[in-house]
Amino acid sequence: MDYSVGQVAEFAGVTVRTLHHYDGIGLLSPGGRSHAGHRRYDDGDLDRLQRILFYRELGFPLDRIAVLLDDPEADPQEHLHRQHRMLTDRIAELRKMADAVEKAMEARKMGINLTPEEKFEVFGDKDPERHAEEAERRWGGTDAYAESQRRAASYTKEDWKRMQAEVAEWGAAYDALMEAGEPATGERAMDLAEEHRRHITRWFYECTPEIHRGLGEMYVSDERFREFYDSMRPGLAEHLRDAIEANAERLA
Repeated sequence: MDYSVGQVAEFAGVTVRTLHHYDGIGLLSPGGRSHAGHRRYDDGDLDRLQRILFYRELGFPLDRIAVLLDDPEADPQEHLHRQHRMLTDRIAELRKMADAVEKAMEARKMGINLTPEEKFEVFGDKDPERHAEEAERRWGGTDAYAESQRRAASYTKEDWKRMQAEVAEWGAAYDALMEAGEPATGERAMDLAEEHRRHITRWFYECTPEIHRGLGEMYVSDERFREFYDSMRPGLAEHLRDAIEANAERLA
C-alpha cells in the first residue's frame, strides 16, 4: 500500500510542512508519485520516518540523522538496538530527575524561585535550565551572565509563563513571515529581530546589537540552539541569524 502526505502526517503526528521539508533536504523522499504528481509513501518510507522521529526525539540534528540512516553498513535492526539503548539511558536519567524533584518538593515550599517541577510544568520538554552549564562555560565571568542569573532568580511562575507566551507569539509571527517568503533583510524580519533583542534585554541582560550578532551566529553553529529555533520552523535559525545581522546594520 501507499499513502498520501496528509495520511502520513496524521499517522506520525507531524505536519505536512515537516514532511515537505524532509523531502526537500533529501532526508525522506517518498517512494512514488501519483498520476497528478503528488507524493506517495510506501511502507519502507514509513519505516524510515519512524527511525527519523526516534532520532529527533533523542535530540539528533537532521544532518546527523541523514548520516546514520544512509550508512551502508548499518541495518534497520542495528538502528533499533541503538535507539533502544539511548531510550533506556534517557529513562534512567528521567528517573533521577524525578527523584530530585521529589526531594525538592519535600525540602522547601514554593517561593519566588521556581522548583524544578514548576520549571518543567511551565516549559514542558524545553527546560529553561537545559543550556545552563553551556551558558556558564561561555559567559560565566561576564556582567551579562551575572545580571541574567540575578534577574532569573527573582522571577515567579507567572513571570515565566508570560515570558513563554511572548516567545510563542514571536515564533508564530516569524513562522508567518517565512511562510510569506519574506527575506531576512526585509523590514518585517528586521523588526522581529529587534523584538527578539529587546526581549532578551527586558528579561535577562542588556543585549547590544553586537552581542545580538554573536548570539545569532551561535543559534546556527550550536546544534542545540539551532534545534530550538528550527523546531518553530525549519530553517528559522539561519533566517533569524541573517535578520539579526541586517538589523544590527540598520541600527548602526
